[in-house]
Amino acid sequence: MHIKLNGKAHALEGQISVAALVETLGLNVTQVAIERNRDIVPRSRWGEVMLDDADEIEIVKFIGGG
Repeated sequence: MHIKLNGKAHALEGQISVAALVETLGLNVTQVAIERNRDIVPRSRWGEVMLDDADEIEIVKFIGGG
């Protein structure tokens, strides 16, 4: 399966959830927001939202500072 991840082609081994993608990428779940096909995916639904072939995923990392 192939998705577009932050504008670049990305191959996946079969269908996975948003939560599994975040885990696979080694991201801190408290520091990212996920958009799937231009819709924000609430963190509470990451485990149930499955990625499909050709999905466009954008991951935004929060950066603190002051």
